[in-house]
Amino acid sequence: MTDVTPALRAEFAPAGKLRVGLNMSNFLLTATDPATGAPRGIAADLGRELGRRLGLDVELVPYPNPGALADAAGRNEWDAGFLGAEPQRANEIDFTAAYVEIEATYLVPPGSPLKSIAEVDRKGVRIVVPERSAYELYLTRTIANAALIRVKGADAAFRQLLDDGLDALAGLRPRLVTDQENLPGSRLLDGNFTAVQQAAGVPKGRPAAAAWLKDFIEEIKATGLVARTIEKNGVRGLTVAAKA
Repeated sequence: MTDVTPALRAEFAPAGKLRVGLNMSNFLLTATDPATGAPRGIAADLGRELGRRLGLDVELVPYPNPGALADAAGRNEWDAGFLGAEPQRANEIDFTAAYVEIEATYLVPPGSPLKSIAEVDRKGVRIVVPERSAYELYLTRTIANAALIRVKGADAAFRQLLDDGLDALAGLRPRLVTDQENLPGSRLLDGNFTAVQQAAGVPKGRPAAAAWLKDFIEEIKATGLVARTIEKNGVRGLTVAAKA
């Protein structure tokens, strides 16, 4: 990694402190401290480590979902963000390679005739999915025949699966395991339709910061810091991404 210079700090943090944008809807990577109300979790810990290495004070900036975080990229609200890397978001954000991957699959209700992921994309099949999630963006690009029903948040998506008798719920496998426990007889389909690439990024127009952040992510994967941070937070269902 290149040395940290005053010019690099100024590009990373034009406000004088490193504002780290967090997607609070990803329960694997973020959480809210019940005592203080402040963000915590894997992404928060890695954001603080980024600030420590840059020699910058850190302010954690929470957003309710990844779409809101991505939308804020051009409004000078955050300097380094942790969210799923998707092509639609790359218009405003320079992403690193992934630091973790999370499988996305389907939960089908009891008695469903659907046996495989390939069978889900058929005419007449109705898939409910949390809107503006990385896997919703993926399904929007790739689903050719089934109908996508977008709702706000994973809890609401699960309720709509039940209330409207829908055919499949798209989600991150670790979350769907919990939903399966709450719906006896339901099944998780084997495999995945995508693996969400959780990455870091900076708003467009900060080339030196983008390059340094990419090196930072590769180093913390290679040295085991990402794996140790996952273990520290007691999270299951994450895979440390391979070297870029």
